[in-house]
Amino acid sequence: MVTTSSLAEVASLIGEPARAAMLQAMMDGRALTAKELACAANITPQTASSHLSQLCVSGLVSVLPQGRYRYHRLATPQVAQLLESLMLVAAGTLAPRTRTGPRDESLRTARTCYDHIAGQLGVGIADAMKQQGWVESDDDAAVLTDSGGAFLATIGIDLGPVPQRRGVRVLPLCRLCLDWSERRPHFSGRLGVELCRHGLAVGWIRKRAGSRALDVTPEGRRIFRDLFQVGMYRELALAS
Repeated sequence: MVTTSSLAEVASLIGEPARAAMLQAMMDGRALTAKELACAANITPQTASSHLSQLCVSGLVSVLPQGRYRYHRLATPQVAQLLESLMLVAAGTLAPRTRTGPRDESLRTARTCYDHIAGQLGVGIADAMKQQGWVESDDDAAVLTDSGGAFLATIGIDLGPVPQRRGVRVLPLCRLCLDWSERRPHFSGRLGVELCRHGLAVGWIRKRAGSRALDVTPEGRRIFRDLFQVGMYRELALAS
C-alpha cells in the first residue's frame, strides 16, 4: 500500500537536482556507469555513487554488473513514464508562457521515451493508427484491433498472445503515454516497445549517439508516410 511517507520519499529522491539529472540521462533506455552519470549531473563520481545507491534502494534504478563495471538504468518503464509526466507538469507550471518540451528541435521531432518512440513522430504514429482504425483508445489505454494486428503483421511485427507467466512482469499490450513536448499521447506498452525495436532493427530510425534523439532515415520517412499515413510526413511530401 502506498503511504504518505513512501510517496514523499520518492518525490524527495527525484526532486534533488543531481539525481533528477541522472534519471533524465537514463530516459533513453541506456545503462550507464556512475562516471557517465556523474558527467551528466556535473558532480563527482563519488557523489554520484552515493546518489545512485539511494536510487537503487528505492527501486527507481537497477544495476547491471558486467565484469568490473556496474551499469545503471531505470528500473521499470513506469519510472520512465513518471519522469515524462513530471517533465510535462514542470513545463506547464514553471514556465507556462514558454514553448513546451525540449529546445533541441531534433528531440521534439523524434526521441526515445525509455523503450518507445516519443515526440512528433511518436504522437504521429499514434494518431495515424487511430485514424486508420488499427487502434481504439480512451483517455489512458488503447486496444489493437484485428485490422491493426493484420497491418503490423505485414510490416514484420507479430505481437502474438500475451504471455501469462507467474512471477514475470508482462507489459500491457498498448498504453498511452502523454507526450512531454506534444501534450498528446504516444504509444507505450508492448506495442510501443515493438514499434521502436522493429524500427531500429530494420533501419527506419537510428539512435543518435549521446542523445535521446532519433534520426528518421529516408526509408523510414517513406514507411511512416505511405504505410502508417503519419501526417507530418504526408504534409512534407505535399509541400515538396
